[in-house]
Amino acid sequence: MSGKYNKLEQIYEGKAKKVFRTNINGIYIVEYKDAITAGNGAKAGVITGKGIVNNRITNRLMRLLEEQGVPTHFIEELSDTETAVRQLEIVPLEVIVRNIAAGSLAARLGLAEGTKLRSTVLEYCYKNDALGDPMVNEYHIAAMGWASEIELKTIADYSFKINKILGKHLQSAGIELIDFKLEFGRMNDGAIILADEISPDTCRFWDTKTGEKLDKDRFRRDLGGVEDAYREVMNRLLGQD
Repeated sequence: MSGKYNKLEQIYEGKAKKVFRTNINGIYIVEYKDAITAGNGAKAGVITGKGIVNNRITNRLMRLLEEQGVPTHFIEELSDTETAVRQLEIVPLEVIVRNIAAGSLAARLGLAEGTKLRSTVLEYCYKNDALGDPMVNEYHIAAMGWASEIELKTIADYSFKINKILGKHLQSAGIELIDFKLEFGRMNDGAIILADEISPDTCRFWDTKTGEKLDKDRFRRDLGGVEDAYREVMNRLLGQD
């Protein structure tokens, strides 16, 4: 770990990550875990090396987005599983970006998985595990004060831009970006920036030629080969053998 950041007390532990305060004001350390869950924690397991894979993939893609003008919380990769990030006030919304029908969208609308959508769809969910992260719309968000109209427009604009950047980059690695989840946070000055992670835990990745699933659906649906699929994505994106 980089010597300038010292881990202090743990301030949060989620399904896939732990967050620690550091000796530097405004900077946290995120530690990725090997734990994996599905169904809002109803199904759980451990995938050896998942923390390393998700840390490296996320940081690679965060750097790419920064280069393309999308501000993120990423500061520095500290170790195989740890990264320094900016402290944020997380906006309590999950943004789901959908290009191709899969998962809950396919089930809700009676679409065959793999159906190409005529345009990219944005969905919002209220971040609340106890309630099962219910889907909400712009009116709910305004009524509850979770984000202002300007903030929500910024979030939507960034989400579409991220989709375009990632889609093109992943295509070059033989990966189709089916759908993915994003989270955003506020800086002290109120600026909205990208937070959380971008990994096979939070995205649906399909091989462009075979349609093979290279993401968490392998765990959700008991398809096997979860570790191999995650590492395949990392190897393609990081150019490892």
